[in-house]
Amino acid sequence: MMMRKKTQLNSIIEICPVRNVIARFGNKWALLVILVIGENDPIRYNQLGKLIPDISSRVLTSTLRTLEADGLVERKLYQEVPPRVEYSLTATGRSLVPLIGQLTEWAQANMKTIMEHREAAEQN
Repeated sequence: MMMRKKTQLNSIIEICPVRNVIARFGNKWALLVILVIGENDPIRYNQLGKLIPDISSRVLTSTLRTLEADGLVERKLYQEVPPRVEYSLTATGRSLVPLIGQLTEWAQANMKTIMEHREAAEQN
């Protein structure tokens, strides 16, 4: 009987929207990539890298693949020489932009208080 409850709990955790959706785009770079693409839609890979200069090409590629796999970013390959690739937000990705904006505003409004609490916690 205990095993069954654990299996059911794991199933609930596996389908949890916070874990399975937000965690995928909530990494250090994903939200920034979404914002930059949203402001420059469509955008080429090299231009995206220039607008986020401190991201490595490996991490940018991985982030774009994850966002594409989740249906937030669309990759369009043009059969030219040399090949041209453009990235743009899908409708789902565009629907996320205002929420990221709200989160950014919240972070800016609360950053001072958060930093004060961090400093106080470090002194204890």
